[in-house]
Amino acid sequence: MPLLLVLDGNSLLHRAYHAGSFEGMQAPDGSPIWALRGLVGYLARAAAHLSPDAVIVGFDCPESSARRTSYPQYKAHRPDKSDHLVAQLAAAPRLLADCGVCTVVPPAYEADDVLASAAAAARAAGWESVLMTSDRDAFALIDETTSVLRVRNGGFDEAVLIDAAGLPALYGVTAAQYRDFAALRGDPSDNLHGVRRFGATTAKKLLAAFGSVEAAWQAAPALVAGAVGAQAAAAFTGPGARETVARNRELMTMRHDLTLPPLTSARLPLDYLVMRQALRGRGINLGPSLWALVGGAPPPPASAETAEETPELRPWVFRGGLTARRDPTPGQMALF
Repeated sequence: MPLLLVLDGNSLLHRAYHAGSFEGMQAPDGSPIWALRGLVGYLARAAAHLSPDAVIVGFDCPESSARRTSYPQYKAHRPDKSDHLVAQLAAAPRLLADCGVCTVVPPAYEADDVLASAAAAARAAGWESVLMTSDRDAFALIDETTSVLRVRNGGFDEAVLIDAAGLPALYGVTAAQYRDFAALRGDPSDNLHGVRRFGATTAKKLLAAFGSVEAAWQAAPALVAGAVGAQAAAAFTGPGARETVARNRELMTMRHDLTLPPLTSARLPLDYLVMRQALRGRGINLGPSLWALVGGAPPPPASAETAEETPELRPWVFRGGLTARRDPTPGQMALF
């Protein structure tokens, strides 16, 4: 079955920005490029591990937000971004498009919506998809054909590939329950408070006992109190809880119906010369590390003489059933 790799450009560029800020890599003209280089590096490494047949990268619309129009407090608490981060966020979609990467910036919507719509398009076409992001919201999109490659603190070496079998073991809820779980808990990063007295542990207990928030609301109050305790049960059945959950669900629900380029336009391989020229135009030189994106062969493992220059990184962590089919090529992790 063909595989589509979809990247959340905003979340990964933010992570690359903070990870590389101590270096402060700049282009010859003095413009910041370390987050751009890191984002392309994430793409190249994921392609090397997963051997996708096509790639799409999504970005948040920088001009307008349908969610903020619906709920003005959405993300309103976030501090202003640094000029260096703003510059690289603005440059990233054009750089990737110049490289030949299928890049989507949906009007009024976010990279999360690109992930959801791309996963739906892949499923309809008989493809599998892997959604690469540092956010947990994408867990709600996991199903039998859709997995999430989550990049955590520590970078790509600490990434986990999570499928429908692995999510309950890792987070204690199924993909079908994840939106209820998130709506109960809230999301401080998006300025969405949850139901009072409901953190992650209490939300899991409620969903483990009843399966969904609707089922819990229909249950006897004594049963809810037995599952989560009297105080949490009182908050769950008290005024405002239903409105909070409904608002969070609405804002957390990702669009599955955005108009995207056809999968044929996202297919690999990319043109190596075009990609390298676009990157060099920004002062970025990745060279052989692009092999999986441009149809090249994996280089040999690092020799003893070069081991100190290109040390083998820690094994990549997998959760679920993709390991047997898409194991990394020995030695390829030493490229970055």
